[in-house]
This record gives sequence, C-alpha cells and structure tokens, in this order.
Amino acid sequence: MSQGPRSGLAAVSSALLAMSRHLEVRDVLKTIVASARELLGAQYAALGVPDDHGGFAQFVVDGVSDAQWKAIGPLPRQHGILAAMLHEAKAERLADVRKDPRFEGWPSAHPNMSDFLGLPIKDGDEVIGALFLANKLRPATEKASAAERGSATEESSATERHPRPRRDGSCAFTQEDEELLDILAQHAAIALTNARLYERSRELTIVEERSRLAHELHDAVSQKLFSLRLTAQAAAALVDRDPARAKGELQQVAALAAEAADELRDAVVELRPAALDEDGLVATLRTQAHVLDRAHSARVTFESRGVRALPAAQEEAVLRVAQEALHNALRHSGAEHVEVTLARRAGGVVLRVTDDGAGFDPHTTRRAGRHLGLVSMRDRTSGVGGTLTVQSAPGKGTTIEMEVPGG
Repeated sequence: MSQGPRSGLAAVSSALLAMSRHLEVRDVLKTIVASARELLGAQYAALGVPDDHGGFAQFVVDGVSDAQWKAIGPLPRQHGILAAMLHEAKAERLADVRKDPRFEGWPSAHPNMSDFLGLPIKDGDEVIGALFLANKLRPATEKASAAERGSATEESSATERHPRPRRDGSCAFTQEDEELLDILAQHAAIALTNARLYERSRELTIVEERSRLAHELHDAVSQKLFSLRLTAQAAAALVDRDPARAKGELQQVAALAAEAADELRDAVVELRPAALDEDGLVATLRTQAHVLDRAHSARVTFESRGVRALPAAQEEAVLRVAQEALHNALRHSGAEHVEVTLARRAGGVVLRVTDDGAGFDPHTTRRAGRHLGLVSMRDRTSGVGGTLTVQSAPGKGTTIEMEVPGG
C-alpha cells in the first residue's frame, strides 16, 4: 500500500464498511466498484454479474461518464478478457490489455485502456461476478527520468490522467494491488450474497402481501358481484309491474358496478410489479425470461437494444403484454424457442415476442371467442397510445409486436 500501512488500512476499512451499509444489490455493486477504483488508484473500474446465457445480468462501471456509457452501447457479452475471470476463475494482470490475444469486441466508443487488473468474485466455488480495473493512475514522478523530475518539480505530485504502458513493459498494477483487490473481492462476495438474500426475503414478503391482497380482493369483488346479480334480478322482475322501482334498482346496479370498478382499479395500482420500480423494464424482462427459461422445456431468450427508461404506465403495459404473450407461447403453442426482444425504433420502443410453435389463425380464433388474451393485450397497448400486431398461421409460429411511443 503506497500510502503506508496506517492510511492503507484505513482505506480498506472504509471500503468494507461502505459495502456493508447497503442491502440493495445494485447499490452494493456500485459501492464495490467505486471502492475498488479509489482504493487502487485506477481510472476505470467495472463489475459484471454473469447470466446463464453468455451475457451479463448486471454490469456496473465507475469512472465512465453517462455520455460515454450511452455511446458504448449494449452490455458486453462474456467473451475475450471479460470471460477469462468468469471461466478460468483466476486473476489477470496485464501491462497492456489491448495486446492480449483475447482482447476483442470492444466498441469504438469504449475508453482507451492499457494497464489491466481483473479478479473473479467467488462464493465458494461459484463465480458470481468479476471485478475489473484499468489504467493505474500513478504519480508522474514514477515514470519520469531524473532530468525530467528536475525540470518539472512543480508537477511531481500530479497524477497522469491518460496512462501509457510502462517503458519496461511491466504492469502498473502491482502484486500488492492484486492482493488488496483479492481482499476486497472476498468481502464483495459476502456483501453481494447478503444483498441477494435480502432481496429474496423481500420478494417473499411481497408475494405474501399480494396473496393477502388477492384474497381481500376476491372477497370484496365477490360480494359486489353477488349484490349486482340480486339487484339486477330484482330490476328485471319489476320492469313490467313497477317501472319506477325497476329504474331505482338499475341505478343501484350502476352504483355497485362503479364501486367494483374502483376497487379493481385500486388493486391494480397496488399490485404494480415491484421489480419495475426497483430495476426498470429491461432488467425485469431479462429476469422473467431467465426464470421461464429454467422453468420450461422451451428455450426462452431475451435481448435489448438501446432502450431507455419509459414512463411508468408504458413500462407496466409492455411488461403485461410480454407476460401474456409468453404465457400463451409456453402454455399453448408447444414452442421449442421463444424469443423476446425490446428495441428502439424511431419515435418509440418495440416489444416483439416470437415463438416457433403451432401457430393459429387469428381470424378464426376471434370468431370462436378464444381471444381474451389478445383483447387484453390490445387494450393495454391502446391505453398507452401504442399499436399491437399479431402475425400467426397454423404451423408457422406466432409473433406479437407491440410498439409504444417514447424511450
């Protein structure tokens, strides 16, 4: 630790305390990355949490501006040097990452990097993430010659903001840096595991609360519907012999129906998916696709391209339509592969759910009355100013496409 044992130990202690203060996974990831970058004096830091499909479920960076991050594009895949930490589960310390034979696929807008230090985050034998640092911000005096130091005394404590590989070809990150990062990674594994356990506990609490709400909703709506039925029957019996009383009963029917509609609307608002508020639409859809892929024999994949946050009503509508389309594909089509994509289109966002299942004739289905799912999807789509198209034919699979403005 170049700052000395006392200050170095204090820095490590501060980093570990910061990680332990957070319970949300996303906050823990951000704290780990920021702590690692500050502790080891790096220009850039990143932490990737892998999914089971060759990509990253989450990827957090520090040192990269919002504009740079948007220009870089979609989350990276597990390839090249990024995959090394996940698949080989060992540290990587490189003098110039660009010269490594595994260096590939980096976007043109990606910041320029040279020194590189990467380390897996492990929970037992399982690799649950990978921590990356790049561009050691070493003092200018470390690379300057004696003559240079004499002519630039006033800059001797300056930090080089655009590092270049050392002239001797060695990596600016030292063995001591690697050992320090390893300590951080071990505690990061504990913090990340604890945060995941907390979120699962919270999800169970949400499920229990929703079950309670569903039970209460069932009781309330059942009572309202029972009253509606009795009142409507009374009105029908009175139409011929006492029209005035029949009119009063019908007014009561209207009032009961309005009350039932209000209760249903309040319940829908209360049951808005918590994941949307916490993680956003893209992460929620990715998680649901992952869960369904593991729960069904059909292969379920998800891909997102350049989608930004949408208004809450639109995100919920897109999620509900995706859920309905996935339910139909997995329960009724016999598909082997269901593909979900979310992408930007001029002026909006497009959700597409495609399966290679049995397909159907939309017109025949509509005439036969077996179209409640489609009606629900169309209503949700039109409710947020969007359009829904259904392409299907017997033996040809089905594609549900929803386009909403914004994003």
